[in-house]
Amino acid sequence: METLKVTTESKSYPVHVGQGIITRLLSCIDETNVKPNKLFIITDDTVAKLYLRQILNIIGQKYEVGHKVIPSGEAAKSFDNYFDCHTELLTFGLDRSSLLIALGGGVVGDLAGFVAATFMRGIPFIQIPTTLLAHDSAVGGKVAINHPLGKNMIGSFYQPEAVLYDIDFLSSLPEIEKRSGYAEVIKHALIHDATFFEWLVLNVDTIGELKDEKLIYAITSGIKVKSEIVSSDEKESSVRAFLNFGHTLGHAIEAELGYGNITHGDAVAIGMLFALYVSEERYDIDLQIPKITSLMTSIGFPTEIPSKLSLDGLIKRMKNDKKSVTGMVRFVLLKEIGTPAIEPIEDETLRALLSKFMKGE
Repeated sequence: METLKVTTESKSYPVHVGQGIITRLLSCIDETNVKPNKLFIITDDTVAKLYLRQILNIIGQKYEVGHKVIPSGEAAKSFDNYFDCHTELLTFGLDRSSLLIALGGGVVGDLAGFVAATFMRGIPFIQIPTTLLAHDSAVGGKVAINHPLGKNMIGSFYQPEAVLYDIDFLSSLPEIEKRSGYAEVIKHALIHDATFFEWLVLNVDTIGELKDEKLIYAITSGIKVKSEIVSSDEKESSVRAFLNFGHTLGHAIEAELGYGNITHGDAVAIGMLFALYVSEERYDIDLQIPKITSLMTSIGFPTEIPSKLSLDGLIKRMKNDKKSVTGMVRFVLLKEIGTPAIEPIEDETLRALLSKFMKGE
């Protein structure tokens, strides 16, 4: 097991990564500053069938435990599910001395984390990620639900007490979900660590190769990048915004297609390629986009914006994005691999660049 420490202005906490480490869950709880009287698990119907009983057997030895199972998929990050979770917690009798456990991928972590942040003005929670994508979302304290007009528009910054990341849980993931999470690994490398990116190019040709020691190395390297950034900017007032690389267009694609019709990672992969394209145009540099596109293709990522989406629809979504300022879309660009920058893009320029990218020019 490898343990990383995330230190932010509001809290420091451990991130445990390893194989078969879920058996250490009670110890993980004991090592926090929380002395809970009750525990409550929020998970989704896919994860519940696979792992809920195992977790209940571990912690039920010591604690009274309740649970809530939400539907799988991005659409579950809704106000209705958020409200229902609060009802379940109140009915079960949780109070401010209780502990919430988020068992699942990014959707569960985001929803459960926001529930924890707002139940009785905040109760502690632990993240137990079950997807590769959650190596990003489980660390850093961003918790949220979606609004029909945009993704993660209703949320907060709220750090967990600990993250327990057992890679055995990833064995049940379908390839498309592993690929989705791998997009965030690539993102971390591109914005912060050129050496790590070259390691990915040389060592991971297919998703099937991402296992055992390679998987642990990729996860811990990605978490280290995010931890370093979050530690210096917890609430995204400066450098944390670099973690949005690829997400401005990516979120617009997700929203326009309808949540659940494209994975988050596939949308972000397209968004990263567009951000690289804009970077080359803005800074007159060569970021070896063909090489990066080849990597994306070998992994199985889409590399083009779905043809059914309109230029106007995507621009409208991007302008509604919470990262926009005074109506101008801000992009995370790269001056070189590992050196990000944030640039506002004028409407006419954005329209022209996106039009050319959609046409493959």
